[in-house]
Amino acid sequence: MERKHMSAFALYQTLSTDVPPTATKPTRQDEECVNGDGDDLDALLTDLAKVNNSRERASKLFQWLINPIPAKSFFRETWEKKPILVQRNNPDYYKGLFSTAEFDRILRQEDVQYGVNLDVTSYNNGKRETHNPAGRALPFTVWDFYGNGCSLRMLNPQAFSSTVWNVLSIFQEEFGSMAGANVYLTPPGTQGFAPHYDDIEAFVVQLEGKKHWRVYNPRTEDEVLPVLSSTNFDQTNIGKPILEVVLEPGDLLYFPRGFIHQGDCLPDAHSLHITISSYQKNSWGDLLQKVVPAALEIAMEEDVEFRQGLPLDYLTYMGVQNSDKDDPRRKKFFSRIECLMKKLATYSPVDAAVDQKARSFLHDCLPPMLTPEELSSSVQGASARWERGQVMDVGAQITTQTRVRVLRAGCARLCSDGEAVNLYYITENSRVYHKEELKSFEIKAEHTDAIEFLIHSYPKFVTVGSFPCESAEDKIALAELLFERGIIHTAERL
Repeated sequence: MERKHMSAFALYQTLSTDVPPTATKPTRQDEECVNGDGDDLDALLTDLAKVNNSRERASKLFQWLINPIPAKSFFRETWEKKPILVQRNNPDYYKGLFSTAEFDRILRQEDVQYGVNLDVTSYNNGKRETHNPAGRALPFTVWDFYGNGCSLRMLNPQAFSSTVWNVLSIFQEEFGSMAGANVYLTPPGTQGFAPHYDDIEAFVVQLEGKKHWRVYNPRTEDEVLPVLSSTNFDQTNIGKPILEVVLEPGDLLYFPRGFIHQGDCLPDAHSLHITISSYQKNSWGDLLQKVVPAALEIAMEEDVEFRQGLPLDYLTYMGVQNSDKDDPRRKKFFSRIECLMKKLATYSPVDAAVDQKARSFLHDCLPPMLTPEELSSSVQGASARWERGQVMDVGAQITTQTRVRVLRAGCARLCSDGEAVNLYYITENSRVYHKEELKSFEIKAEHTDAIEFLIHSYPKFVTVGSFPCESAEDKIALAELLFERGIIHTAERL
């Protein structure tokens, strides 16, 4: 059924009484069930830090993001399918996530580089331009660009903002995929980007001011859930919007990859929003790109059918120049290909391919921002220090009675390359994307059961003595290794 279209300005004037069918307006009761008594994000994160299970923590934070839409119905009915709008009439709902004051502080105190951490953009008369100089982005120049009508996009705010880092490091466990963010600051009456679609699931969180958004359906089936982001579109080839709205602070707009979108500022207000994104290159096709080549290699090693030669004359009836021929040999050729493709599935190393995807995800991950309890009971919070001319509190011992668990549900993964077994982990990752190589170390064959036991026991603490290793010395040595790498923490401070 065709959706009725309403202009953004008409919609804005009637927000209090008329909500479009794709919008959700939460009640105050809905908000309080997730956000306490209206406290800001810092208070919410403090409460979530007390949640014992990091996966449960991630689910609760995601529910806060999309409240009052139940997360289960969101993933069943909306995720990857259609845009959705939440209008809250509560400007403080996302308070504490990011601000223009934080933007200014980062410019003054941090090494922000044009093109790496910050883009200066404009979109005028159908032309999108980037105005990045070389080098460090200093406030004098950046605010001059802004004053002249340019939009500012901070590409990785998690590298500079501990709150954004904390939020994204929690969300990555909800998505099982990298969670990223961009911050957009746009002057009144301007637009920074041309209409386009992205290759990520996008959650647009309005923080300050107002922004007029238009969202359009994918133009063709080929652009549904696309593999890559689009080029910039002209207004004439994107059709009419299916959703048009003015976002105000506390509002949320979600749209799947492939949905064309554009946002511009009203004449009377600037806009600051953060787009939280995930699910880039996380499709069945992306997994099969790893499965199929490996399956073919195995099949050619183990199955003579895959090694048998092609027909001597196949070039005479196959290929584009022969595609219109009504030749029975073509049918036989295609039948053989179909048979081999079906057989190929039996050689598919799916678990190994999933582990490849998992390693990529772990490399993408932000390191966990530790709660006070995790900090005090992990190697990062160890009390060893220099005091009064000497080293103090060193040599704390792990024993078979020490209770431990992995730091977070998804912080480490055991993988094999066919020769060695390695433990990959994220606790030493950087807040800057791929600044560090993925960390791993080889696990002795006799210790693999203990690692699996630890991972599968989460969120329970288990004693080191319960590790399925041959000797107490092995159990303690393994626990010490994992503790020193920041992969496990103890139930009580050592």
